[in-house]
Amino acid sequence: MDKLWAHLVKVQPAPEPWVVGVAALVALAVVGFTTPWHLSRGLITIAHEGGHALMALLTRRKLEGIRLHSDTSGVTLTRGRPTGPGMVLTALAGYLAPSLLGLGAAWLTSEGRITLLIWAVLLFLVCMLLLIRNLYGALILLATGGAVFALSMYAPGRIQQMVAFLAVWFLLFGGVRPIIELQRKRSRRQARDSDADQLARLTILPGGFYVFFFLLVAAASVAAGAYLMNPL
Repeated sequence: MDKLWAHLVKVQPAPEPWVVGVAALVALAVVGFTTPWHLSRGLITIAHEGGHALMALLTRRKLEGIRLHSDTSGVTLTRGRPTGPGMVLTALAGYLAPSLLGLGAAWLTSEGRITLLIWAVLLFLVCMLLLIRNLYGALILLATGGAVFALSMYAPGRIQQMVAFLAVWFLLFGGVRPIIELQRKRSRRQARDSDADQLARLTILPGGFYVFFFLLVAAASVAAGAYLMNPL
C-alpha cells in the first residue's frame, strides 16, 4: 500500500515551457474548430453530467442515473424536492463542472502530480460508469477509461505529461464554449429547458444571469489555470 501511494504521489519534473504552450494551442484548436469540437465535445458532457451527479449526492438527492447520447447531449436523473437549495445547486453544477475540474487538474499538473491526476480521472470514470443507464454512455466511458488506463500503464512519463497538459487545457477551454452555445440557443428560444432556464424558474433571477455567472467562472478558471501552469 505504501508503494502504491508513493507511486501515485510521485512528482514529475517541471515541463519544458514549449510543452505547456503547444498543449494550449492544440486544445484551443480542438475547441475552436467545428469538426474536432464535435468529435470531442462528449468528454465535456461527461464532466458536465458528473458535476450534476456529484452535487445531487452531496445535497442528498436520490440519484437515479446518467445518460450520455451520441449527439453529445446528456441527462442526469434525480429524485427529491422539485425546488429548494438541493435542486438549485444540482442545476448549477453542470456548466461549472468542466471548468472547475480543469482548474483542479491544473493545480495537480503544476505540482507535478501527473500520476495522481490520471488515476483520479480513472476513478471518476469508474464512478460514472456505475451510474450510466444507457448503452452508448457505457461504451463511451469504457473507451475513454481504456485510453486513460493505457496511458497510465504504457506511455512514458513525458508523453503522460504532454497528454495531461492537453487534457487540462481542453477542460478549461471546453468549459467556455458550451456556455456560449447555450446563450446562442437561448437567444433563438431553442433551450427552454436548459440549466439556466431551470434555475430561472427555481429562483428570482433571470436565466441570463446564470449564463453570465457560468461564463464568469469559466473565464476565471482559464485565467487561474494559465497562471498555475505557467512554467516561467
